[in-house]
Amino acid sequence: MIPLLITLALQLAELLVSSVVHILFGLYLFSSAIAGDLTHTLVESVFKPKPTIEVKQGNTTTAQVNDLTPIVLVHGIFGFGKGRLGGLSYFAGAEKKDERVLVPDLGSLTSVHDRARELFYYLKGGRVDYGEDHSKTCGHSQFGRFYDKGEYQEWDEDHPIHFVGHSAGAQVVRVLQQMLADKMFDGHENTNENWVLSLTSLSGALNGGTRTYLDGIQPEDGKSLKPICLLQICRLGSIIYDWLDISWLKSYYNFGFDHFNMSWQKTGLRGLVDCLLGNAGPFASSSGDWILPDLSIQETMKLNANLKTFPNTFYFSYATKRTRKPPLGGVMGIHPLLSIRVLQMSQDEDWQDNDGALNTVSMTHPRIPVEHSNLVVRSDSDCLPLQPGIWYYKIVEADHIMFILNRERAGVEFDLIYDDIFERCRKHVFRQSPQTMPNKAQRKLGEDKEE
Repeated sequence: MIPLLITLALQLAELLVSSVVHILFGLYLFSSAIAGDLTHTLVESVFKPKPTIEVKQGNTTTAQVNDLTPIVLVHGIFGFGKGRLGGLSYFAGAEKKDERVLVPDLGSLTSVHDRARELFYYLKGGRVDYGEDHSKTCGHSQFGRFYDKGEYQEWDEDHPIHFVGHSAGAQVVRVLQQMLADKMFDGHENTNENWVLSLTSLSGALNGGTRTYLDGIQPEDGKSLKPICLLQICRLGSIIYDWLDISWLKSYYNFGFDHFNMSWQKTGLRGLVDCLLGNAGPFASSSGDWILPDLSIQETMKLNANLKTFPNTFYFSYATKRTRKPPLGGVMGIHPLLSIRVLQMSQDEDWQDNDGALNTVSMTHPRIPVEHSNLVVRSDSDCLPLQPGIWYYKIVEADHIMFILNRERAGVEFDLIYDDIFERCRKHVFRQSPQTMPNKAQRKLGEDKEE
C-alpha cells in the first residue's frame, strides 16, 4: 500500500511541475506578444515618423519575387502563423531569410486532417471545406474560415510549392499531398501529388512518439485520455477558452476549434458541460478530432498506411536529438519545457534518443508500418545531386524547439539550418531547370543590355 501511495505522490508531483512549467511558458509568450504590441504602438504615437520619399534600391523587383516558387513554413502543435501573437514569429524570423516565404496560421490543436484542409484553402483561396463525411463523423461544421484571396492562387502542377514543416507540421504536409493525389478537394479536380515540389521536415512527427503516452494518451488505444494527466488540463483549458470566445484574446491566439461551435453564444452553459464531460467537441470519445491522438504511434501507423512517398517530390528531414541520461545532469542545454520529458523518454530502450518532444528515430523518415526509401546524410556534398522520392535525413544535436521562437538559443546553428534549407530549395531542388535567383536575373539583364 505504501509503495503505491509513494508512486501516486510522485506522479502527482510530476504533473504539478509539468503543468506549472507549461502554463508559465504559455503566459510568457502571450505577455511578450502583448507587451511588444503596446510598446510598438506607444513608440509610434510618440515618435511619429516623418514623411520621406522612398527610393527603391536593390536588384529584386516585385515581378521577380512573384516568379519565385513560394516556400511555405508550417508550424507544429501549439504553434501559430503570421498575424497571431502580435509581432512574435513561430519560426523566430527565419521567414525573412528568403524573398518569398509564407507562414500560414493553422489550428494549433486541431487534427492533422483539419489542418491539411485549412492549408489548402489558405493557398488557393475560398471557404475551408473539411469534407462532408469527416465533418459528420467528428461532429463539427463542414465549412470553416473563408479566404477571400489565396496566398498562391496559381498553385498547380506547373507552379508547385516548397513546404517546410516543423514537428506535426511535417505530417500535415504529407496528408495534404496525399489529399492532392487523391483529388479530395471539391471544385479542384485537377490536383495531384506533383503540386508539392519538396517537403523539408524539421523535427517532424513522421512516426508518432512515446511522449504522447507520458502526457496522457492511453497506450492501450493511442487515442483516449488518462483520467488525470497533463492533456486533461490542456483539454479543460482549451474548452473554456473557446467557450468564453473573447474576441481580442482569440485574435492573439486561437486553438482552431471554431468549426466545433463551442462558444457560449451558440451552446450556452449546457454546451460547456457537454464538452467538459466529453460528450461533444473535439475531445469527445466519439470524435477525437484533435492533434494529440494523431501523434500516438498507433494512430500514426494507421495514418501512414495511406500516405505515400511520391517519385517526383524531394524529401529532406532534420532529426533532432538531445538525449540526456541520469545521473549526467539531464537538463544541460535543454529548454526547461522539455527537461523532464527528455529524461522520461530516454527510459525506452527501443526509442531512447529524443529531443524532449519526439523520439529521434521517429523524425528521420516514414518507417511504420512500412519503411520508405531513405538515405542518411553526413555531408551535403555526398547527396548531390538530390534525387526525388527518397527521404534524405540528417541527425542534429538540438532539442525540439531549438530552431523556433527564439533564435538566440540556437546561435549560429539557427542560421546554418535555415540557410541550408532555403539554399536547397532554391538551388538543388527542381524538376526541369534550376530557378534563376532575383539578383542573378538582374545581373543577367544588365549583361544583355551591355552586349
